[in-house]
Amino acid sequence: MGTHYFSDSYEESRAVFRDFLDNVRAKWPQARLTSKMIGEENDNTIDMISAEALEENEKVIFLSCGEHGIEGYAGAASIQLFVEEFMDKIDPSDTGICLIHAINPWGMRHFRRVTENNIDLNRNYIYNRSSLPKDINKHYEKAEELFNPAGRIKDLNLEKTELYRQLTKGIFKEGYGGLQEAKKMGQYEFKKGVYYGGDAAEENTLFMKQIQQDMLDKYQRVVHMDWHTALGPAKEMTMVLPEKDERDTNQVKEQYDMKHVVRSSGEDIKGDSHHYFYQIQEDFPDTYLFSALFEFGTFGEGKKAELRELMTIVFENQLYWEGAVKEEDRRYILDEMIAMFYPQEQDWKDSVIKEARHGLQSILNAEGFL
Repeated sequence: MGTHYFSDSYEESRAVFRDFLDNVRAKWPQARLTSKMIGEENDNTIDMISAEALEENEKVIFLSCGEHGIEGYAGAASIQLFVEEFMDKIDPSDTGICLIHAINPWGMRHFRRVTENNIDLNRNYIYNRSSLPKDINKHYEKAEELFNPAGRIKDLNLEKTELYRQLTKGIFKEGYGGLQEAKKMGQYEFKKGVYYGGDAAEENTLFMKQIQQDMLDKYQRVVHMDWHTALGPAKEMTMVLPEKDERDTNQVKEQYDMKHVVRSSGEDIKGDSHHYFYQIQEDFPDTYLFSALFEFGTFGEGKKAELRELMTIVFENQLYWEGAVKEEDRRYILDEMIAMFYPQEQDWKDSVIKEARHGLQSILNAEGFL
C-alpha cells in the first residue's frame, strides 16, 4: 500500500522531496527550493519548497517534518502524500504553500532524535531565555542518575534489570506523575543528558523561528501540520494541540473528525515549537493560527509502553556517549530505537499513510482549503 512513500536514508528522502519542486511549480510557477546548511557535518540541510499565493495571501498550508530527526521519515511520507493526492485541490490564487523537510537533518541522517549538539529541538524554542532557570526541572534533577546512567554498557540484560529497578524506585520516590513531568518538561542542566533543551537557540531553531514569523506576517490564516512518531495508540494518529488554542477538546475532535486529541501545556513543557508559534502570534492579532503535532503511535499506551520508551531513549543516549562492549547489545538498542520511531513493519507503514490521509483530508477541509 505505502512502500514508495518511505525512504531508507536521509539522502534518499531529501532527493525525493527536492523532486517535488516541479510538481509545486505546476501550480505556483514562482515556487523555489531553499536548502539551509545546518551543523558542522558536511551536507546536512533543511530543505524548504515555498511559494506565496498568486493573487492574494489569504492563507497558507505549512507542513513540516523531522524536528526529531529519525521521526522525519514518516513525516516525509506524509508530505509526499499531500503532494500526490491533495495539492492539486488547493487554489493557488489565494493560498500559499510551505513544505519543510528535515528540520533536524543530522538526527534524520543518523537515526537519532536530537541534533549533533544533543539538543531536543522541541525543547529549544525559548521565548524569554532570561526567565528560564537552568535547574527548572526539579524532578529530573532528583532522578538525574536514572535518566543518565554513566559508563560503557557491559551487559544490557543486567543493566536493563538495574534501570527497571531504579525506575520502580523512582516511581515510588517521586511518584509516577513526577517521572512523567521530569521527562516531558525538558531539562537545561545536563548537556549529555536526555531531553536536553540547550543553553542557546540551535541554528535549526533560528531558521524555523524566522519561517514562523514570516508566515504570520504574510498571511491572514496559517495552518501548520507538523509530523512526528511514537506518541499515542499504536498504528493510530494523535493530534497534539497547545492549550493556547482555547477550544474545548471535544469540539476540536468533532470539528476535525479526530479520534485522539491531547492538549499540551506551556507550563509542563518548556521550549515547545508550537507553544512558541502561538506565543509570537500574539503580536499578529489579526492572523489566525492553527499549529499542531500529528503523532503516529508505535509502542502504544500504558505504563509498560512508557517504561519501554524511556528505557529505549536512555540506553540509546548512553550508547551514543559511552558505547557498548557487546555488539548484540549495541544492535538491540538501535533496533529498539527504530521500533520506537520508524518501525519497518509494512502494516505500520500502511497505517501511517491511512492515518495521514485522514488527517490531511480532515484538517484541510475544516480549515477551508478543499
